[in-house]
Amino acid sequence: MPNRPYNIALNGYGRIGRCVLRALHERGAQAGLQVVLINDPADLASIEYLTRFDSTHGRFPGEVGLDGDALLIDGRRLPVWRESTPEAIDWAAHGIDLVLECSGVYHTRTDGQRFLAAGAPRVLFSQPMNSEADIDATLVYGINHQALRGDERLLSNASCTTNCGVPLLKLLHEAIGLEQVSITTLHSAMNDQPVIDAYHHTDLRRTRSAFQSMIPVSTGLARGIERLLPELAGRVQAKAIRVPTVNVSCLDITLQTRRDTSAAEVNGILRDAATAGPLKNLLAYTELPHASCDFNHDPHSAIVDGSQTRVSGPRLVNLLAWFDNEWGFANRMLDVAEHYLRVVHSQQPSKD
Repeated sequence: MPNRPYNIALNGYGRIGRCVLRALHERGAQAGLQVVLINDPADLASIEYLTRFDSTHGRFPGEVGLDGDALLIDGRRLPVWRESTPEAIDWAAHGIDLVLECSGVYHTRTDGQRFLAAGAPRVLFSQPMNSEADIDATLVYGINHQALRGDERLLSNASCTTNCGVPLLKLLHEAIGLEQVSITTLHSAMNDQPVIDAYHHTDLRRTRSAFQSMIPVSTGLARGIERLLPELAGRVQAKAIRVPTVNVSCLDITLQTRRDTSAAEVNGILRDAATAGPLKNLLAYTELPHASCDFNHDPHSAIVDGSQTRVSGPRLVNLLAWFDNEWGFANRMLDVAEHYLRVVHSQQPSKD
């Protein structure tokens, strides 16, 4: 590792971008990353205000202010650019090791090449790309981040739902064997939905008020799971329903297993993985009578609610897994970023 934290830039400073900055701040001195640049077209007063006050995660746990064209965090100056295209910034001039693309508007290799051509050495996207050909690697931390070589330049952190579901499916497929998978995501409302009915989206359901209905929407979760777990190709189906809450979502997972099993066995597999092994601190397990709000600001990728596990047949399994779709995902972006930059640096002679 260099004798300084790795320098990262945030392109897009909405829900995920702000959570990334806050999660990095909460990690404190042990964090191996530091934000050195933010790019978002919003006005500076709004950026400062929405950093300081957050309706979901509360007040920022530090001093927030402005200094000219920069955001101040505990007196540290973070320059804020307000450009609408990646080409408008000379990323190399700022000594950036990695751009975290958090705007969610870029989905192709051509988009990624625009950042590289403008001097970004490498980019980690906060969204899945359109296809495997559009990205060098799609990562779910704890599952395949160890395969990074360091020569990749365009990475994806997958989606919050993929980060929740893939570890659970991998564990159960290896232990019991899965024939078929069907998943329903119950996802909190997002900013591509209006508060009241409005001309807001080409998906007509997303023109309806986010807080008056449960709204089915399209999802690429099945494709994302099969991308990470190719052994399940052709066996996964998924749908998604947006629900009128502001944060914390869950996966309702139905599995057809290859052999007979029981709720006790399934829960034991997931509970053991949450307490020891490579998924410890990424996966959690509970049987307490929780509601979704209990997991607000929870950094785990998935929290299995063992009280809701059901087995019928005895090869039809149903699970419920909670996840904070903002905070858990932001923490996984930081995990991937730090691991990746350590791998990159290990392959290069130090220049620091």
